[in-house]
Amino acid sequence: MGGSSPCASCKLLRRRCTKDCIFAPFFPSDDPQKFAIVHKVFGASNVSKMLQELPVHQRADAVSSLVYEANARVRDPVYGCVGAISYLQNQVSQLQMQLAVAQAEILCIQMQQEPPATTDQQIQPDDKPFLMHNNLNGMPQLMNYGSSSNVAQEPLKSESFWT
Repeated sequence: MGGSSPCASCKLLRRRCTKDCIFAPFFPSDDPQKFAIVHKVFGASNVSKMLQELPVHQRADAVSSLVYEANARVRDPVYGCVGAISYLQNQVSQLQMQLAVAQAEILCIQMQQEPPATTDQQIQPDDKPFLMHNNLNGMPQLMNYGSSSNVAQEPLKSESFWT
């Protein structure tokens, strides 16, 4: 790079850093660990090939992704990022379940606090959702019977990373 310090990759690989070094814009000499971890997981040759195949405006994002995945692979060599994603999806599912249970409990309390209908009054559907049953994923399914239309609300979605 013309008299300045070589980039982290050239320093680690012990080679001369040229003006057109593909790594120099993304792996500065003051952050050698960034390239070291990417090199350890993917190899310099593979990273170089990936970067060369991408348009220049996409390379910085690709390097960020490679660094993130390399760090994840060092922490969890088997699953890498997928392990983190699965963990977070599991947390979302558990929180959705807790939310549905809490909403059902609130509705039960609200229904217990309402005065019972007299024999002269006819019970009409209103806009309050009722906990009907568990869907196939074991998640409570909330149904909404509106006064204008008896259309059921869509149950909580539980998406899987693997499907």
